[in-house]
Amino acid sequence: MSGKFLCVLDGEKFDVPPVWMMRQAGRYLPEYRETRAKAGGFVDLCLDPDLASEVTLQPIRRFGFDAAIIFSDILIVPYALGAKLWFEESEGPRLEPVANAANFGKLSDQLDGKITSRVYEALAKTKAALPKETGLIGFCGAPWTVATYLVAGRGTEDQAPARLLAMQEPELFRKIIDRLVDSSAEHLIGQLKAGADAVQIFDTWSGVLDPASFERWCVKPVAKIAEKVRSVVPNARIIVFPKGASLDGIEAVAKQSSANAISIDWITDRKECAVRFGDKLAIQGNLDPLALLAGGKALDQAVDKVLADFKGARHIFNLGHGIRKETPVEHVERMIARVRKN
Repeated sequence: MSGKFLCVLDGEKFDVPPVWMMRQAGRYLPEYRETRAKAGGFVDLCLDPDLASEVTLQPIRRFGFDAAIIFSDILIVPYALGAKLWFEESEGPRLEPVANAANFGKLSDQLDGKITSRVYEALAKTKAALPKETGLIGFCGAPWTVATYLVAGRGTEDQAPARLLAMQEPELFRKIIDRLVDSSAEHLIGQLKAGADAVQIFDTWSGVLDPASFERWCVKPVAKIAEKVRSVVPNARIIVFPKGASLDGIEAVAKQSSANAISIDWITDRKECAVRFGDKLAIQGNLDPLALLAGGKALDQAVDKVLADFKGARHIFNLGHGIRKETPVEHVERMIARVRKN
């Protein structure tokens, strides 16, 4: 039995849309914090199949979301290619930088199955435990976004290190992107085979690129991933999320990847988006995470506006980015009740 989430991806519309949240398994939940403490480090939590599955299921048990997204990280792919990965508390992920040919040469051209198999095991465990009507989402980072971390070794304000390398050594940067295209497609295929009903490609930093660079480093690589995935899993459902991109950019990514859905951030014009994409594909989004943090009437009004602007469209209610860690649980409960008109 397909639940609402998968039905919308497959072409249906509902007056009351399905709902889930990016980063719905995370630090705003007390049960997550307890599980994280058991695991030790963040990478340990991602790669412990039992704990990763438990964390994935926690928000489903508490809120009854229409979809679960496997608890993992976009940097598992470079880690499985041999890049050293660790997390600094309160500062985020760190990678051993790959900013020259010598360091690139140290990367493997194959994913380490001992690492990725743990993600697939977590997916299989989660799939077996989920209600039948709840969709399960796998994911990866888009090559451009992952490359920004890989080149700099960390997140930066404007992703200047990756942009500069792409300008100064375009052939090396192309090799980095190509390696990430191949390994990301392989990882998504592995997740789909393990039980994921759909996959999402997160391009968190696509909005920092000029149009020509966006076409080269965002549109083409994501389209190539989709092509590779569907050559093995022909009916794979794919959601693309080029955060910060213009409507033209979003359309280019969606069209060239033949995406089933686009996910949009909170600055995207919803009405224009609904008009432009109409019945072509599903639209996922796009409540401002700060509105969820604000709560009260501000949250109610923001939820109502999203629902009104997407009325009549194939819509999956979601945030325009991940939930903020300081968001009160009761605000999430209020949002879901508002969406579902409880």
